Amino acid sequence: MAESAQYVTLGVGDERFALPVERVREILQMQPIARMPNAPACFLGMIDVRGQGVPVVDLRLKLGLERGEDTETTRIIVLQVTVGGRELTLGLKTDRVFEVTELDGNHLEPPPEIGTSWSSNCITGIGRRNGAFVTVFDLGSLLAASDVAVMERAA
Repeated sequence: MAESAQYVTLGVGDERFALPVERVREILQMQPIARMPNAPACFLGMIDVRGQGVPVVDLRLKLGLERGEDTETTRIIVLQVTVGGRELTLGLKTDRVFEVTELDGNHLEPPPEIGTSWSSNCITGIGRRNGAFVTVFDLGSLLAASDVAVMERAA
């Protein structure tokens, strides 16, 4: 019997997203972030994770949403991500983390086509959890931008 894919589900605003669990190193409570000069808006700065400097990206801003206030549910998900053929450690700030789980039916639909172009390359697929849509990110594409080069220089 084949193993079912596991995901970490998270929330940004009213939307639910998922990341492959094998890419998640740890989930941290919000902590002070050292800002970096001239950084892109979505690059919040650096945190210390057991002596290693880890750049943190605000998922809200990366997705083009409004900046949100930090709350008691705000989390930083520390990820191992392959971007442009390089293995990077990055933090992704999100409004909340729900659970590690399989998606309903363990099936992903491709990103929808709407008859016009839109940037869906950061989406691996669309699944469901308890009947609600869950967008599964392609982390390499989500984070593959010139922003990553700036974060690498800061780390």
